[in-house]
Amino acid sequence: MQIEHLSIPDILLLTPRRFADERGFFSETYNLRTMAQAGIDVAFVQDNHSLSRQRGVIRGLHCQLPPHAQGKLVRCTRGAIWDVAVDARQGSPSFGRWVAAELSEENGSQLWIPPGFLHGFCTLTENAEVQYKCTDLWDRDCERSVRWNSPDLAIAWPVAPEDAVLSEKDAAAPDFSTVRDWF
Repeated sequence: MQIEHLSIPDILLLTPRRFADERGFFSETYNLRTMAQAGIDVAFVQDNHSLSRQRGVIRGLHCQLPPHAQGKLVRCTRGAIWDVAVDARQGSPSFGRWVAAELSEENGSQLWIPPGFLHGFCTLTENAEVQYKCTDLWDRDCERSVRWNSPDLAIAWPVAPEDAVLSEKDAAAPDFSTVRDWF
């Protein structure tokens, strides 16, 4: 597995090897030992799967607070997404900074986002399916959201604001300036 540290070192881009032949391919997408060697020494307790039918769907930015903060291992199994992580750890040298990577069925890459980060993505294709493993169970009381286009973050989303497809919840999320001592 190829492991790349992004500009925020805690965020890892993982690209499993693919073994292809005329039938298709095989890829080992998760291996406990490989993950631990990469510094991802966690237990995953929940798997999620989403389908976004349109290009330009934005889901996020979301996180969960302690005691149910979640780390996520995200991959796109159909289509393509632009996946974003934002450091929400007060006092971190990268607080308020973001990184992004394209995840697709073609590249097979995955993004490791540890607890303390906001997460969101934008679909680059129709019928994009995203699957991700979580290190804690979903908890409504610990769930938080930040507006996807918060001016404090200046995320360079690959969709114009007027073309973004959002849930009501995500459209009403507060700016990043409201994040105080979440982590």
